[in-house]
Amino acid sequence: MTGKIFLKLIVGVFCLLLLALITVDYSASRVAYHTYIQNLVQQLADEGRIVALSLPDPSTFSPEQARRLAAAAGGRLTVVRSDGKVLVDSEADAARMENHSNRPELIRAFRGEVGWIERQSPTIGIKFLYVAVPIQGGAIRLAMPISEVDQQVNRARGKILASTALAFLPAILIAALFSRWISARVAAIMSHAGELARGNFRARLPQTGSSEFAQLAVTLNETAGNFQKTVEQLQREHAELERVERIRKDFVINVSHELRTPLASIQGYTETLIDGALNDPLHNMRFLGIIRHNAERLARITEDLLTLSRIEQKRRTFEFEPHLVNGLLHDALELIAPVAEKRDIHLELEPAPPDSEAWCDSEAVSQILSNLLDNAIKYTPPGGRITVGASPRDGSMELFVRDTGIGIPPEELPRLFERFYRVDKARSRELGGTGLGLSIVKHLVAAHGGATRVESRLNQGSTFFFTLPVDESALRQDQLNPEFTAS
Repeated sequence: MTGKIFLKLIVGVFCLLLLALITVDYSASRVAYHTYIQNLVQQLADEGRIVALSLPDPSTFSPEQARRLAAAAGGRLTVVRSDGKVLVDSEADAARMENHSNRPELIRAFRGEVGWIERQSPTIGIKFLYVAVPIQGGAIRLAMPISEVDQQVNRARGKILASTALAFLPAILIAALFSRWISARVAAIMSHAGELARGNFRARLPQTGSSEFAQLAVTLNETAGNFQKTVEQLQREHAELERVERIRKDFVINVSHELRTPLASIQGYTETLIDGALNDPLHNMRFLGIIRHNAERLARITEDLLTLSRIEQKRRTFEFEPHLVNGLLHDALELIAPVAEKRDIHLELEPAPPDSEAWCDSEAVSQILSNLLDNAIKYTPPGGRITVGASPRDGSMELFVRDTGIGIPPEELPRLFERFYRVDKARSRELGGTGLGLSIVKHLVAAHGGATRVESRLNQGSTFFFTLPVDESALRQDQLNPEFTAS
């Protein structure tokens, strides 16, 4: 590619130089010709005046004298009387020559001026330069063949062309170097454009110097960068749309699956009661209890879905205020204490430093702790222990719920906060879980600008952590740049 561009440029430069050489040749030839003619006119006029001084009486001038003087002058000499009659000519018989009264150069000479003209001689048939000067009673005309003028002009022209050609050699060398420089940069730009056309928006041109090519490289690099950002943004949006669509499909499937089981159970036992079991004192109350249990499960699923929907669509309003962290922990333990006592589970509190505060919505934090404690109680066997505590961490307040339950396999941890995801599906449904509690926790914590994490070991228990801002400024900064991902 570079070779083709270089060849085209050097051919173009050569054509321009050739055109310039032709123009110089034409102009120089014209100038040289006119200059030589003017000089020759002046020279012949001076020689004519000298001849006139040596002719006291033109009528006595013999052809032999005319030939000698013409040879000395280097041209043809003619003496013409004022009435146009040719008295003598150095190269022709004057008696046979026509009257010259109508010759333009002689007309001017008869008026006392120097006259000259370029014309073909009717007597000899050669083109001459005629120069006539006035004398007493007529005019003397000297003529020089134009061929001699052409020879002089051609010699001058040859010298000019040779000099110009020599002068063009450095220009050709410089043009070759310049063409090589331009072709290399044009080839680089074409190659870069090809990369952009193939979708490689990461390609960049080197930016050196301050020439127009460097400015073009800067512009192309900026264009490529803008294209790259646009493509990456579109890819991110496409991936996000795919992720949202996948979540939507999973959500519909999960909701359908979660609702189908209690609805089928309610429908089945209701039909059984209608078919006669209602009058069976041994089974009717048990069937009604099963229907009530499944209805309560449906209500919990519906409530959790509405809660999650309000948070995701930012329709839930939060009232952020400073709250004592230990007070929030104590209130959460009091709410769960009756259930823990019934299941023979011991509750402990690891308080934060005195007067530690978090800038949060107390109702949301209560729901977070309640969901975490509810999970901990479900998966902690009787005689186990649940610990709730908090401590400062990296400019925020980190709260945790630790249990001594069955633990979570390591491969299950990355998906733990997804909607409807359960580690042990059969046991979760048996314990009445909806599979939305941890997802609600993650979204509520994200609404506070915090983050959630979990540590767990099989048969040794789990610890769920979440962070809350300690003041209003931290909360606002987090809300401006939320690490919130719906899943």
